[in-house]
Amino acid sequence: MPRTTVLESPGCPPLRALTTDILGLVKVVEAHARPAGAAKVVETWGAPDASCAIVAASLADRATDPVLAVARMNGVVELLNPLNGDTLAAVKAVGPAPNDGGAEGDPLTALHLFTRQASDSILGTFLACTEQGKASIRSITKENAASGSHIEPSATWDVCGGANVQFCSVDHGENYVMFGGKGIEVSLWDITSCSKTWSAKSPRTNSLGIFTRPWFTAGTFLCKDDHRKIVACTNSHQVRLYDTALQRRPAISVEFKESPIKAVAADPNGHDVYIGTGTGDLASFDMRTGLDSYLRIWDTNTRQLLSAVFLKQHLTTVVLDSHFSVEEPGEMKSKQLESSVETETEVRKEKKKKSKAITEDETEAQIRKEKKSRTIEEEEQAGLVDHSDINDEVYARKEKKKKKSRGIEGGKERDSDGEICSPKRRKSGERSKCLKKRSKKQLVA
Repeated sequence: MPRTTVLESPGCPPLRALTTDILGLVKVVEAHARPAGAAKVVETWGAPDASCAIVAASLADRATDPVLAVARMNGVVELLNPLNGDTLAAVKAVGPAPNDGGAEGDPLTALHLFTRQASDSILGTFLACTEQGKASIRSITKENAASGSHIEPSATWDVCGGANVQFCSVDHGENYVMFGGKGIEVSLWDITSCSKTWSAKSPRTNSLGIFTRPWFTAGTFLCKDDHRKIVACTNSHQVRLYDTALQRRPAISVEFKESPIKAVAADPNGHDVYIGTGTGDLASFDMRTGLDSYLRIWDTNTRQLLSAVFLKQHLTTVVLDSHFSVEEPGEMKSKQLESSVETETEVRKEKKKKSKAITEDETEAQIRKEKKSRTIEEEEQAGLVDHSDINDEVYARKEKKKKKSRGIEGGKERDSDGEICSPKRRKSGERSKCLKKRSKKQLVA
């Protein structure tokens, strides 16, 4: 069972509506701001007569000189003043003559009063269609309305042959008209040339191979600016969306409950339609669903739209993964990046530590060498050099420097002394004999 809720009526805003019925009466219903929401019948026009039942009505809702057209069962089209109910004109729209009784066999079923006016002398122009598909356009001038003479149609054509037309709908620009009924498919006609521009194709048979005979009860144009998208409702409780620029079969077909759909109206937003069934059910449909390639996620409790994703192509089915992790892919990626960054920083820190340890060892060794060289220089200057701690290479360099500073004779003696006194490692604290001899010879020189 569907969930139902009972709400208190807040009332309706200020409005004025005109209704027609099977007794030929026109009733005016008005709702005023005070008291709020109190809609009631304020006027009734006409006398009750079942033979003059109103089968169709159309309003030219103009700011100046509005006109209401009503089609009666006897084939007469009346033009009324929607402000006070006065009859402006009455024209026999069916049959060769006004007094011909053969019109009862082919009554009027559809009517549209054009909003635009060709000239000021014309009271109104309307399009009417009979049950057998005879469509005609007539213009009523003010002179003809006063005289009450018969008016010949300016254009006529046959919508279908021998079928039952039940409705017609004109687009916002009043250039195209749509017809539909029992036993005929929906068709689109050009009003200027009176030619058919598009016709629907019957849907395929069902799984049992049964073909459903077409039976359209109402239709409308979906958008004001685009006459190519039309919505048609059937007696088999279906709402169909046709795109005349793409294909002949319906792009969307939705079933609503079990009763025939009797009325349909388009919303000014261009994508919603409102339907009414024979049992009094009212519903609205968003005709973009399934055509705009969006995945929409709804909350079943609050019936609120949570998110919508555009997927480009026409969708066929959707499945849900029940084992999906709560963490989003972005969070997983961020965590992976953070872990990789942490490992990289740790590696860099270890490398820095190693490089620091190596540099510290090198600096310590260099400091030791510098200290050792300083101590050696200080000892040489003081004359207390201990060659036990000096390596052979350093001693050889010192000897070469001393050879250059001395004379030739001293150089020979030093060479001989160098041969006698070989630089052998001695115990710490002992001075070499060669240094003692060398010092004496230096004194002699």
